[in-house]
Amino acid sequence: MLASRPEVSEIHCVKDARVPLMRFKFDGISIDLPYARLKVISIPENVDVFNPFFLKNIDDTSWKSLSGVRANRSILHLVPNIEVFQAVLRCIKLWAKRRGVYTNLLGFFGGIHLAVLSAFICQRHPSASLSALILLFFKIFALWPWPTPVILQDQIARPLIPTDKVSWMPIQLPCSPYEFCHSNITRSTFYKIRTEFLRGHMLTKDMLSPDFDWNILFEPFPYARRYGLFVKIFLSASDKDELGDWVGWVKSRFRCLLVKLEELLGFCDPNPTEYVDTDASEPNVTFYWGLPTGRADLIKADLVEEYFLKSVDNGLNHNSTTGTMKLSIVKEYQLPKKAQSVCERKHTKPSWRVVDGNRKKTPSQSKYKPHCANEYLPTSENPKYPRAGG
Repeated sequence: MLASRPEVSEIHCVKDARVPLMRFKFDGISIDLPYARLKVISIPENVDVFNPFFLKNIDDTSWKSLSGVRANRSILHLVPNIEVFQAVLRCIKLWAKRRGVYTNLLGFFGGIHLAVLSAFICQRHPSASLSALILLFFKIFALWPWPTPVILQDQIARPLIPTDKVSWMPIQLPCSPYEFCHSNITRSTFYKIRTEFLRGHMLTKDMLSPDFDWNILFEPFPYARRYGLFVKIFLSASDKDELGDWVGWVKSRFRCLLVKLEELLGFCDPNPTEYVDTDASEPNVTFYWGLPTGRADLIKADLVEEYFLKSVDNGLNHNSTTGTMKLSIVKEYQLPKKAQSVCERKHTKPSWRVVDGNRKKTPSQSKYKPHCANEYLPTSENPKYPRAGG
């Protein structure tokens, strides 16, 4: 039904994932549509996912599928101002994507993680401006005492985290006092996230400076400048539909590869960007993960590939069509031009210099807002917001 719609493209069914879903683009907007089965005779059009009647005897997979929906609605009930929260979240998502810390499957944040963190700031500073909220976001989480969990609801007691489920950055699901956002964060990605939090804090604390530039905060992460060595992950299939299914399955196993590379080299920075190898004839998707320079002698690509293929084959439905995968070690100059062209701005003044305390500070007016949020902010001075979730 979806495939027949002209607005829908790149549709793939991910049946064997932790949360079964359909992944597609609708008018160019990426959509993840999860699946859940409710044990009832009929389901109303506007089903209440908080109603115990519909959740009775639900299977574990369907419960996980509904957790995202329930968490989103809980967040809208908890934030004091929905539109400001949405503006903050859009800015933080843009920052996370540009700086390479957004993609749950690669050990970074997913949408629900950033939503809870943004709501946490908005809830504790209900009258703050957008600029102030972004400043507070970086300040608070750059200095956060991880692994202390982030809990959105004050009235809920801090839950006990089982020792076998300890996460580097535990974030509680707001719809349940005993559940946490699923996380794939590893030692390497934790270090990368903390580094980016600190960078954001050092940049935004100088926000009131006359020459403060929001664009620096959102500059793409310069992989080609930071790393001289990369692991190239080349995935291909006979056609685009099969490629989408194959890439989705392999990505669901990426954490296993990331942990292995950490064991061998101590660090790995998985770039979430998907590239296309134009020299290959078959449809393909290629990833380039940053590695510590000068440690190529500690890794044998063929052995790592063999190890990772075993993980990919584990649990794979052998009736499904699979593609091919090739791992290799490449240097910075072997990256595609698109990857090499991304570079942080040069010759800019440090944004963490000390500001003269006697200088008259300018109030945070519109010119101090990040440009990415201009179209999302309310226009009236005292807008009336809809009931959360309404």
